[in-house]
Amino acid sequence: MTAAGMMAAAARPIADVLRDLGATAEAGLTAGEAGRRQARYGPNAVSSCRARPLSVLWHQVRSPLLGLLATAAVASYFVGERGDALIIGGIVGLSVGLGFVNEYRAERAAEALHSQIHHETDVIRGGRWTRVDVTELVPGDLVELRLGDIVPADLRLIEVTGLECDESVLTGESLPVEKDTAAVPAGTPLAELSGCALMGTVVHAGRARGIVVATGADTEFGRIAAGLSTHQLDTAFQVGLRRFSMLLAYVAGGLTTSIFVLNVALHKPIINALLFSLAIAVGITPQLLPAVVSTSLAAGSRRMSRRKVLVKRLVCIEDLGDVDVLFTDKTGTLTQGRIDYARAVPAGDDGPDRVLRWGLVCTENADLNGQVVEVVGGNALDQALWESPAAAVEWAALAGYNRLAVLPFDHDRRMVSVLVRDPAGELTLVTKGAPESVLDRCVEVPTTARDALAAEFAAGNRVVAVATRPPTVSDEHGLHLSGLLVFLDPPRPDAADALRRLAGLGIAVKVVTGDNPAVAVKVCHDLGLGGGGALTGVDLDALDDTHLAEAITTTVFARVSPEHKARIVRVQRRSGGGVAFLGDGVNDALALHAADVGISVDSATDVAKDAADVILLEKDLDVLADGVTEGRRIFANTIKYVLMGTSSNFGNMASAAGASLFLSFLPMLPSQILLNNLLYDTGQLAIPTDTVDDEQLRRPSHWDIAFIRRFMIFFGPLSSVFDFVTFAVMLWVFHSGPAQFRSGWFVESLATQTLVIFAIRTRRVPFFRSHPSLPLTLAAL
Repeated sequence: MTAAGMMAAAARPIADVLRDLGATAEAGLTAGEAGRRQARYGPNAVSSCRARPLSVLWHQVRSPLLGLLATAAVASYFVGERGDALIIGGIVGLSVGLGFVNEYRAERAAEALHSQIHHETDVIRGGRWTRVDVTELVPGDLVELRLGDIVPADLRLIEVTGLECDESVLTGESLPVEKDTAAVPAGTPLAELSGCALMGTVVHAGRARGIVVATGADTEFGRIAAGLSTHQLDTAFQVGLRRFSMLLAYVAGGLTTSIFVLNVALHKPIINALLFSLAIAVGITPQLLPAVVSTSLAAGSRRMSRRKVLVKRLVCIEDLGDVDVLFTDKTGTLTQGRIDYARAVPAGDDGPDRVLRWGLVCTENADLNGQVVEVVGGNALDQALWESPAAAVEWAALAGYNRLAVLPFDHDRRMVSVLVRDPAGELTLVTKGAPESVLDRCVEVPTTARDALAAEFAAGNRVVAVATRPPTVSDEHGLHLSGLLVFLDPPRPDAADALRRLAGLGIAVKVVTGDNPAVAVKVCHDLGLGGGGALTGVDLDALDDTHLAEAITTTVFARVSPEHKARIVRVQRRSGGGVAFLGDGVNDALALHAADVGISVDSATDVAKDAADVILLEKDLDVLADGVTEGRRIFANTIKYVLMGTSSNFGNMASAAGASLFLSFLPMLPSQILLNNLLYDTGQLAIPTDTVDDEQLRRPSHWDIAFIRRFMIFFGPLSSVFDFVTFAVMLWVFHSGPAQFRSGWFVESLATQTLVIFAIRTRRVPFFRSHPSLPLTLAAL
């Protein structure tokens, strides 16, 4: 069904839409019918990450310098310098070919990484719930939506419970939109399709069930995306690379123009002077820098993938090495993430069994209709509660309960409420959620209950409060506390070592959590992370950004909202350095977007994985430390090539320019300059394999254009000293003519440029205390 069909479905009754799509609200599609529709409609995807050879080739040949060089080669061919023209053309072709091969390999690596990142959704197939990849959805599928889900296709809603969707990605509307199941008038604008959930939007609150009406490019999102030329913002590494390229452009432009003018003024042939000047411009440019960067990133992505780190954008690998502050959630990162139900603590007349039973009843993931039909999904605490041995004992007792209505959990209330009818026919409103939120809505909370809650928090345990009341118009107020459900989530045994490793890498770790401050501080204290208290969301609201920047040295931020998390990250970024955020929930999406590097895990919500730059296949800080180390290693090797290329090329080209002023002939033919540059650069393609000194991995890596400029200006002329000694030997000892002079300098220049890598690749003195990789050594030899 097309996007126009989606608009028509929004205006029709639910029964008509189900009939047209050949589905029922209870059974959905059969597996066989879903397969046939998959073959007809194709995958439910707007676009895919594919390596496209033509676009990679265009990226190689669009260089202005290469264009000028090719033009000059053609001109020289027609004025009789055909040998030089063919040699220059061959060198240009080899340069483009090398760059193409390496960059295409990097694109293929990115494609392989994207193929490992999946989103799944709950679907009814043949009357049974199952989880499928969103790309397998077809028109007619029945889909379940929960808080934090990204809507996987265009849906006509058939059941809605408090559903609100963030549709800003399509409509620009910043406020969530309430949804229902009613048909809308024909011609209703996109922003007012209240009976539909549209692909790419995010479930902000509530839950719903809908039937897929359109998939892939036929959705409203797909139609809009097809008309856009999407361009992701440049990373910090790309910005630094662009600034470096501008520096080279200024140097090459000034040097080339000066050499051309001087050679013409000295009455040398104009075509030779032009070719020589252009060759100087090409020679001073690290022409294979994109190939070296691409090779480094592709090799690094493969190594990181083996270490269970997937990078959605290859250039983010370098930014990962730039990180010096990491904000992370506590659950599953510092703690084991395997939450176990421990006990129920009654607060009044209810006994522990009664508190547990109310906790089991008050859940979104169990279908209660006189019996427990099925338990599907749900949050980690509910899953732990239902999977506990204590729940198995209560299972039979739940058979007489009927759930009549649900007010789903959201991050503002931090509670879920259900209306149930017990076996005696009595109606009860049961509320379960964060203790602070629930207790604020309770009357006459016993002091013993507050003391018990404080003791559990001090022990580092997670606690959920359960309260009840007869249903009235003032639901979720005037509650009576039934008791507390206590869960254990102990620290990971390897977390302390991982934190020490990150500290050794110069990364400050800060915990940002929605959990209770006392629990978060206790866990951090047990792991030796930081000291002192915690800042809460209420504390943050009282601070402006200036005072927050001063207070952000705090290690623990607790009971914070999604907006608080994003604000903390933005303020930290303004203070300088690279900021990473590790999160896996819908409430982390804003902070993931705000960070220099957003990091999520493979088990995260869809919205978190889409917002992240890096996906960890294990929620483990050790895995993250591996990724940071790899990012710094790649950056260090990239900088090696940059320093080598700029300094030695600048020195050689400065020597060529100086020699051309006092020699009656060109010191090196344009084709020799280009061949020298090509051979030298080809040997440096092994740099990505090089080892990196440990001391270079212990601190964040940043672009420093001023340092690169100083290094080029100092080291370049220093390397020219060897060139001028060679000139003196060739002229005054061997009395060389043009051919021998050029050959002699060609050999010396190539040898010094190739061998100087062993000095530039390390900052150890003497340089031979640092051992290069075998491929780099062989390439140099």
